[in-house]
Amino acid sequence: MSVIRQSDAFGRHTRRRLVGVGAAVCAATLETLAVGVWFLLVVDGSRSVSTALAGLGVLFCGALLRMGVYGLTTTAIDDILTPVRIGATLTLVTGWLVWLLAAELTGGVFGLIVAGTLLATILTIQFLLERRVFRLTDTQRGQFTALLAAGLIAIGATILLASAWFSDWSVLSESFSLGDRTLVIQVEAIQVGLLVFGVFVFLAHQRRFQQTLEP
Repeated sequence: MSVIRQSDAFGRHTRRRLVGVGAAVCAATLETLAVGVWFLLVVDGSRSVSTALAGLGVLFCGALLRMGVYGLTTTAIDDILTPVRIGATLTLVTGWLVWLLAAELTGGVFGLIVAGTLLATILTIQFLLERRVFRLTDTQRGQFTALLAAGLIAIGATILLASAWFSDWSVLSESFSLGDRTLVIQVEAIQVGLLVFGVFVFLAHQRRFQQTLEP
């Protein structure tokens, strides 16, 4: 009987881990796409009022959806459009705006460090606020996980911004024919930066979901 119970416990643990990994992939994809589109619009593109507003809209929607994934995975929520949840979403959006503004105002490598530190601080606050929004128990382990996840995302964001500011290399593949067309694949530094950022975002959210779903 004890063997059967132990087997069932292992099964629940595996299911929780799979759910956590799947949710982390979904949350990381949403956040990477939202931040990536916003970043390309306001940093790598021609900055204007229309692009800034479009970037803010994408960033807000992505943050709201990402927070919805966290709520749906960890609690039984029925509505994400409540004032307190929108406030938590705005905190996340503000974190990204402060990050970019601080980096641009300070400039250079020191600007990257200052901006990354500010982003990690704001994200830590936002993650803890998000736990309270969804009525999750505030524990020391949860606080450490929030700090760790915020730090991972801040590192990824710093690498992304560095790839846009300090790297202008690109790699071209050999041309190959596709029907009557000749194609060339080009990989740029900012694309690699986005990929690295996405990996750090996934690691951050995977840690958050693991801590919440596997007490």
